[in-house]
Amino acid sequence: MQALLVVDVQNEFSPHGLRAVPGHSLALERILARVEEARRQNRPIAWIRHYNKPHESRAFVPRTWGSELSPGVGPQPCFSPEKLFEKDVYGAFTYTGLEQWLRSIGVTGVLIVGFYTHMCVSTSAREALVRGFDVAIDPEATGACDLQHESLGRQTAQEVRQSALLQLTNMGVTMAWQKNSRALTSEGTARRLNQSFLRAFLKVVASENSNSA
Repeated sequence: MQALLVVDVQNEFSPHGLRAVPGHSLALERILARVEEARRQNRPIAWIRHYNKPHESRAFVPRTWGSELSPGVGPQPCFSPEKLFEKDVYGAFTYTGLEQWLRSIGVTGVLIVGFYTHMCVSTSAREALVRGFDVAIDPEATGACDLQHESLGRQTAQEVRQSALLQLTNMGVTMAWQKNSRALTSEGTARRLNQSFLRAFLKVVASENSNSA
């Protein structure tokens, strides 16, 4: 049985939050569609909420608006097993009891949605893999942010999302596109992800060569 794992769908990632995700509204729409689908199919849903430790950041501070789950998100007792788990690290399986809960209800695979693709979603996916779960991610039900480093260059949020997903597919994670999605076929999607990653890598190389000239 496959469970839906909803990672850190909190106000902080909305346009007014401290960790705003480009294209947030579309990603949230896709996430809510996955929630509706899981409930319709009577599949378990694990909700994950992130809190930062007091010294780490102004974002995701407990009992603030930014740390609250987004509107329409959260467990509903009238549906199939749903439970909220809280964490203060990147991985949803670390010190949360999530694995034990999934095992207790017979879950063998997880479909992951949420934010950020390259941080908590990626870490949670890898944690699930090493624990023997089958792992899938809906690539349109997640999002990232721009990244920049003085030596490594810059990636847009879209490039960050795609490169993170590309790395996860190489580890064994399946991409689960929704019906009526804008996605290409599996082969075309892989090609697009590889091309995006290659372009980003070449930008880094060009930047380094320019700096050393």
